[in-house]
Amino acid sequence: MGVTIKDVAKAANVSVATVSRALNGHQNVAEPVRERVVAVAAELRYSPHHAARSLSSRRTQTVGVVLPDLHGEFFSELMRGIDQVARTRGQHLLVSSYHGNPEAQGAALRAMRGRVDGLLLMSPYVHDADFLSRNVDASLPVVLMNAAGPVERLSIGIDNYNGAREMVQHLLGLGYRRIAFVGGPADNDDARERLRGYRDALADAGVAPSELPGSFDEASGHLAGQTLLAMEARPDAVFAANDTMAIGCIYALGRGGVRTPAEIAVVGFDDIPLARYVHPTLTTMRVDIAELGARALRALLDPDGSPPAGNASRGLQPVLVVRESCGTRALGGPPAV
Repeated sequence: MGVTIKDVAKAANVSVATVSRALNGHQNVAEPVRERVVAVAAELRYSPHHAARSLSSRRTQTVGVVLPDLHGEFFSELMRGIDQVARTRGQHLLVSSYHGNPEAQGAALRAMRGRVDGLLLMSPYVHDADFLSRNVDASLPVVLMNAAGPVERLSIGIDNYNGAREMVQHLLGLGYRRIAFVGGPADNDDARERLRGYRDALADAGVAPSELPGSFDEASGHLAGQTLLAMEARPDAVFAANDTMAIGCIYALGRGGVRTPAEIAVVGFDDIPLARYVHPTLTTMRVDIAELGARALRALLDPDGSPPAGNASRGLQPVLVVRESCGTRALGGPPAV
């Protein structure tokens, strides 16, 4: 049998209640007593039984995180921001993904019942109130991430729509008129909002859209680039709905003998770390992805300081980052050759 709280109390010559208060940071313990209890606990290698603690306090000190995927730089950065806040606030993380499958997501959410004190959720299914009510206890605090449009729960998001509009306006300002768009998954709120911004910006300028499918990964960006190579009337610029697809597209164009940006400019969205190291360096809309995760967890842990639910577009505003891949028409001349 391992060391118990009674063993620590006996060795420190204090009561079990004093040991509990000392190790849990309560203020009504004299500092010399606290130091003695901590030293004895360390010497005996006592580890509090967190399951028993959670039963008595009804708190698990654990936050659930359910995401569409865990692969790729976007989710890596998102988890980095969540983890930074979790560590400073003494929280553990229980993480799951569902890979675009609503049944798998429902199962992941139900599996977290009783195991977490709150939930961070990124899902295209949250607009269906029945989905949440079926799979998430009504009493469990939930913060949604990137849920476009009105939602019943608190949501922290990115202004994808206006970010996409700004990127298209930047390309139009450089003189590009045949601007193709590589979209993301049809059920992804980020992708839908970026597509809507692209369409509206072109409509305002009286320019026809040209859209290709994508799925937010390198392979779909590469396939889009191959599709462009086969076109008789190629666009003079490509706006990919995320950086990963933009990089895949640039690679395919280069393999096909088409130079970026001399013949086709390519831009992205997110500003993942790799965007500044590819050739040519990628023009993109910068999103502080780690801050998105950090802000979501802070909102979950400090609900009294959070804005009311129902406005998913507030929060992070993307910032245009101009690098080499969009060309030099802004300087008054033709694209660099």
